[in-house]
Amino acid sequence: MEAVQHKNKKEPVIDFPRLWAALVRRKKTYFKVIPTVILVVWIISLGLPNYYKCKIQLSPEDNAGGSAGTLAMLASSFGVNLGGGSQGTDAITVMLYPDLLNRLDIKTTLFNIKVQRPSDKAPMTYYEYLKNEQEEAWWLVAKDKLLKVVSGEQKDERKKNEIKVNPFELTPEQAGISGVINSKISCDIVNSVEKVQSLITIEVTDQDPHVAAMMADSVKVHLQNYITEYKTKKARYDLEFTEKLYKDAKRKYERARQLYADYMDSNHDVVLENVRQKQTDLENEMQLLYNNYNAISTQLLAAKVRVQEVTPAFTTLQSATVPLWPSGPNRSRMVMVFTIAAMFFTTIWVLFKENEIKPLLGISDKSEE
Repeated sequence: MEAVQHKNKKEPVIDFPRLWAALVRRKKTYFKVIPTVILVVWIISLGLPNYYKCKIQLSPEDNAGGSAGTLAMLASSFGVNLGGGSQGTDAITVMLYPDLLNRLDIKTTLFNIKVQRPSDKAPMTYYEYLKNEQEEAWWLVAKDKLLKVVSGEQKDERKKNEIKVNPFELTPEQAGISGVINSKISCDIVNSVEKVQSLITIEVTDQDPHVAAMMADSVKVHLQNYITEYKTKKARYDLEFTEKLYKDAKRKYERARQLYADYMDSNHDVVLENVRQKQTDLENEMQLLYNNYNAISTQLLAAKVRVQEVTPAFTTLQSATVPLWPSGPNRSRMVMVFTIAAMFFTTIWVLFKENEIKPLLGISDKSEE
């Protein structure tokens, strides 16, 4: 008996003409909803400020290549062997450069960078620009003005001085500005097709095209300086220490040479044995100090070459230029997305009102059974 009932049950079939007829009966709903959505979304999108993007591409050069080899050949001509074993693995590789840019101490160094738009009479810091010169949507501006009127707050006029920042303890305002900078500046690593060379891409987004270009160039300089300082720190420390040894060895050698010369001038015609012995001692001491001075001179040359060898080089593939056209917001896309969404939800509502949603989902009414 159950098998017969099962056979009598029919699989649900979507009746497209019936659904279309239901939609046509409610066509006035579409004529009201869709134009209203388009108008509202377009008005809202017009309230959003334009933004511009400036992109820079850098290619870090490999120091183990031709430049290092040339320096090694130059040093070897002076009897200095740089060797290849001294080159260790860097703790900061190219793939970690985006993480470097996200460091709080680096972002806070961008606060006092001077920026100036063509309409500005004087430059201002990037901190002041982000705090006071950012445009907002009209409804946010209206809300802020209303809150100021209600609370009775007055506009805070402060002197434009350099911002003193302690990265260890930021103020709430500084932390907010740091978050804004983090959302405006991005750094990515793109590998070449052969995966032989990595490209550093720095992108800055801002409401003003000139500020976007200036900040992109400043971020590039800050990143290069930080990487250069890190990679040459050990070599510069060795060079500074070797220079101290060199100055000390030179001073001692010149003093010994002067003592030897004075002693020889004072005992020029004396042929006593003790005078000759003293002369020999002074000459030997002078020779030892000279050998030490000469050895440290060679080490000093090697230290100078080493600093130049480990200094990273960057090739700018795409420099900062002022963008001519805004990158967003894409108002047409916003209108299209919301229009499609409005049509979808309106169709669901119409089918629900026409009692066609259950047959569409394959749900049969108990009354029909």
